[in-house]
Amino acid sequence: MEKLIIIDSCMREESRTRVILGAAREVLSARYDIETIDVNATGLPPVTPEVLKERTLGRVPAEALSIADRIAKADRLVIAAPFWDMSFPAVLKAFFENMSLYNVTFTDDGTTCTGLCKCRKVLYITTRGMDIPTGDYRDQGSSYLKALSSLWGLGEVITVAAWNLDYMPVEKLAEKVRETADLARSIAEEF
Repeated sequence: MEKLIIIDSCMREESRTRVILGAAREVLSARYDIETIDVNATGLPPVTPEVLKERTLGRVPAEALSIADRIAKADRLVIAAPFWDMSFPAVLKAFFENMSLYNVTFTDDGTTCTGLCKCRKVLYITTRGMDIPTGDYRDQGSSYLKALSSLWGLGEVITVAAWNLDYMPVEKLAEKVRETADLARSIAEEF
């Protein structure tokens, strides 16, 4: 069975993003061995000058190295994160910085970087309170993940998003989340 890693950066227990993730997971669990990484629970620090100095000396926390290695070996990734200050939560950015490890998730040939990850598809699940569709210049989460995919060699990034959720009536909100969950299920069938 192929390996799929879910990178969960949802911020609230009642997360609309997590509802949509749950719908996708139902379908994906039939075909993948799934591991979930709760980004908020990893406790990995942002990459500060001190952390960078340790990395330069070849000292990487064992937990970071282990997680990065598992990500590099995964067949698929699912990233679940709410829209947060025009992107996603800072803890997720710090997580990705900790996972960007030379000779684990990427390397270089002296002229450019090359990804080392096995993954060929990434599913990015997000919800946005504001009226910002995927691809809008204000949607920096999707564009960041496409750039990261280029660095790590992750392959296609597919975004499943519901937006304008904070500005619609409650009954329409529930319907929109259901529709987006159905879309996530549909994409998961072929993922």
